[in-house]
Amino acid sequence: MTDETRAPEDRITRLKRLRIRSWRRGIREMDMLLGPFADGPLAELDEGDLAAYEDLLEENDQELYAWMSGRTEPSLPHAALVARIRAWHGIA
Repeated sequence: MTDETRAPEDRITRLKRLRIRSWRRGIREMDMLLGPFADGPLAELDEGDLAAYEDLLEENDQELYAWMSGRTEPSLPHAALVARIRAWHGIA
């Protein structure tokens, strides 16, 4: 089934899918950073921020971890969301 023929996804199903993708990353460190965020404040995000979160999940785990740990600066489209996740975890 292509994206054009797929039925629209309701919000609850979308959140469940994003939680699963957040907990099933390639490295455990990212599971521990994204999974709890997905279990908590992810549900509070508006549709635009959910789309940004989906885009963030497309990035590779090594790069995501470098952003989350502060080793490198996140790319501009992801900077605000990375900062939000880091702040939620109390990472300065």
